[in-house]
Amino acid sequence: MMALAWVLAAVGAVVLSSLAVLVLRGRRQNDQLEKLLLASDEKLEQLQRQFERFVPADVVERLTRTDDAFAPERRQVTMLFADLRGFTALCDRLDPAVTVSILNDYFRHMTVAITHHHGHVTEFVGDGLLALFGAMESNPWQARDAVLAALEMRAALARYNATLREKGLPELRFGIGIHGGEVVAGVIGTAGLSKFSVTGDPINVAARVEGLTSKYEVDLLITEDIRRTVQDQFRLRPMPPAMVKGKAEPIQTYGVESEA
Repeated sequence: MMALAWVLAAVGAVVLSSLAVLVLRGRRQNDQLEKLLLASDEKLEQLQRQFERFVPADVVERLTRTDDAFAPERRQVTMLFADLRGFTALCDRLDPAVTVSILNDYFRHMTVAITHHHGHVTEFVGDGLLALFGAMESNPWQARDAVLAALEMRAALARYNATLREKGLPELRFGIGIHGGEVVAGVIGTAGLSKFSVTGDPINVAARVEGLTSKYEVDLLITEDIRRTVQDQFRLRPMPPAMVKGKAEPIQTYGVESEA
């Protein structure tokens, strides 16, 4: 009996020892799992912050909430194209680091003005940008918001130019074209490279209107469609009708001087 008791005691000790090892191992695994989860959360937050440098934060939030947040659909959208004048030649005269710094600060000021009026910058191309109003959510005041954003961009550029002058750097000039119409809006691209954007004839017209700012030596033009929508809310100056690529008839544009 004593031998049996001794065996049972020994077995019990082994079992208890094994259980202790399992508990300790489980705690270590839990600790490792918690560390991995914490690292994953931090990595996800870091990726989201990096993503938000190029995509508006509310777009990131909608994308993380649902897979079909931006299902393709036809929408009435107002498009704003802005492009710097003579910046390519300016790049040849400046140190690359200075050039990038000037451009990044310019984009930052312009993006603030655009988002302040419910627009979204969806694309940076060289020294130009494309902003959309009413593309990601319904906005009956999108045309007015786009023109107000452009006027705020004008004021922001004037302030930024004052800063550039103080630093002995050349000032910037831009041209802005605004047009609206029905387009297809959605996430466009491949699985590895995609973005929210719009496609359709109105976006081409908006780009052509931006190009007309050089011809008429103004910084801001809107089309007849935008003028009809905003009516008498702004002081406008009619420009001569102009032919643009892709259109059989000349289009009417207006220079925007200020709010009425």
